[in-house]
Amino acid sequence: MNFLETLLAESLRNRNPQLDLQGTDRRVLEIAHEDLTNFLKVHWNLIGKESADYELIEKLYSCYHEDPKELEEFVNIWSGIWIKKWSERVKLLIGRKDTSNWQKIDQKLCEAEPLWKTLQNRGEIEDIVIESLIRNGEVCGTAILAENLIKMELGSYTDKKININSNQDILNMVNGALRRARSLARSKGPLIFVRLDKKFFQFTQ
Repeated sequence: MNFLETLLAESLRNRNPQLDLQGTDRRVLEIAHEDLTNFLKVHWNLIGKESADYELIEKLYSCYHEDPKELEEFVNIWSGIWIKKWSERVKLLIGRKDTSNWQKIDQKLCEAEPLWKTLQNRGEIEDIVIESLIRNGEVCGTAILAENLIKMELGSYTDKKININSNQDILNMVNGALRRARSLARSKGPLIFVRLDKKFFQFTQ
């Protein structure tokens, strides 16, 4: 576990001592750490850069050595915002209860999977949508939401039997995903549904 994840885990445990972040709730920590990393990349204008991960590590080490207390305080403030968003945005689905309303969405995501796997510049497109979510105030599940928003947009192309071949097609698809991201960030209520009918978490939009 790197020092940023360690700080985050400690902060989350202080807010909710019942969290078993090295056991059954490990996935919660993984998502929170990914969200914090994405937030910092946007904050420092690193998102989308090839060297983003390397530059982020350098900046974090610099901050840690210059003023570890300030970094700790930032992580603590951020974790408070994140855990509040988690309680708003994540809903637990136990067994098959309450899942019928989301079967159509699941089906669309599955249908978009072949296009998603072959999508050119997939990582760069995902970064663009993640940045839009964060700049519009969405800090929880950013990578999960970005992937599903792109898949939902790809699903509309699948419905119309349209292939994404040209740069213009990709641009149109990205713009559609960004519109979805802005709309989603303004919405209220849960956006990520965690099914507990298996031994591992399965996330759907």
